[in-house]
Amino acid sequence: MTFVAGTTLTAANLNGGFERELIVFTSSGTFTKASYPWARYARVRVVGGGGGGGGGEAPGAGEISCAGGGGGAGYAESLLTVSALGTSETVTVGSGGAGGAAGDNNGSAGGTSSFGSLVVATGGGGGGGGTAEAPAFANGTEGSEGSGTAGDIQLAGMEGDRGVGIIGLGRVMTARGGGTILSMPSQISYTSSSAAGSDGNSYGGGGGGAACDESASAKAGGDGADGVVIVELFGGSGAS
Repeated sequence: MTFVAGTTLTAANLNGGFERELIVFTSSGTFTKASYPWARYARVRVVGGGGGGGGGEAPGAGEISCAGGGGGAGYAESLLTVSALGTSETVTVGSGGAGGAAGDNNGSAGGTSSFGSLVVATGGGGGGGGTAEAPAFANGTEGSEGSGTAGDIQLAGMEGDRGVGIIGLGRVMTARGGGTILSMPSQISYTSSSAAGSDGNSYGGGGGGAACDESASAKAGGDGADGVVIVELFGGSGAS
């Protein structure tokens, strides 16, 4: 069964007579308990926003710059009794961090996603900018992974890749942004000139870091992907 982001799906008589409704918050909002009088349990899953990748500086002859990838966001999950929830619960969806502008610029951290204070996951850290350097290696710092901070299950995302290039090969490779439990790491580009970092994959993936070979132009880092809050509701047999 496929669920489309941003929609509400209602399916009657699933799971041995239970009614189930899936609500996918791709932007911040409010969960209002009275709108679902039949609901008994809520399975809530939360992913923060991904960190932005670092931008790469324009290198001179004999130099390269390779920025770091943004970190993947954290994940948290809980099974909650609907009757114990407040009248309404504030839903916050963390935005993905912006990629660093072309040049030696760090990416921004992703935002925290939450369902009230009950289920919370932080965003990934921004990747470090790529400085044009002449040594054998030029490194941009990797973005740190986000983590779950409230919930029955709390998982870390994947940190971004450290930007690494070697002078003399004639090619450079962009750093991956970190993945999450709901997304793969960002795409890698392998180039003989320069390439911007790829945007992060939904939900909560980190943006890739830019890579610039000698005498090539500066490039920007990729943007981190926004997070998500998923609320899956279960009601008793015969509920309407």
